[in-house]
Amino acid sequence: MRQALRWFKWWRAIGWLLVALLIYLSLTPNPIDIDMDEGDKIGHAFGYMGVMLWFVQLYERRRHVWWGIGFVALGIALEYLQGWTGYRNFEYLDMVADAVGVVGGWLLGGTALARLLLGLERRLQA
Repeated sequence: MRQALRWFKWWRAIGWLLVALLIYLSLTPNPIDIDMDEGDKIGHAFGYMGVMLWFVQLYERRRHVWWGIGFVALGIALEYLQGWTGYRNFEYLDMVADAVGVVGGWLLGGTALARLLLGLERRLQA
């Protein structure tokens, strides 16, 4: 059984701020430039991996599939919105990178990384 996080509401709020940051970075006219071939794909993958891993720490395993589906859907929706902005590009490979990141975050959720927030709470309480 998953141990409850003492500061769950704060962790959840931070998670939603991370999602808002992901949305902002996806739609800003001046995205972060990762200076390497297909660097934006790396950014997509790590961004979605981060938010998925964050939410995996907050909720029971049975809910992880729904978070994964939701984040993949968000990546697809944001890609279409990028294409409609006139200043960003629509790319199928960005959707793939988002999905790879979600799966990566989900898989990392089965490792010790899924207890980062719990460990941080314990350290801060000591």
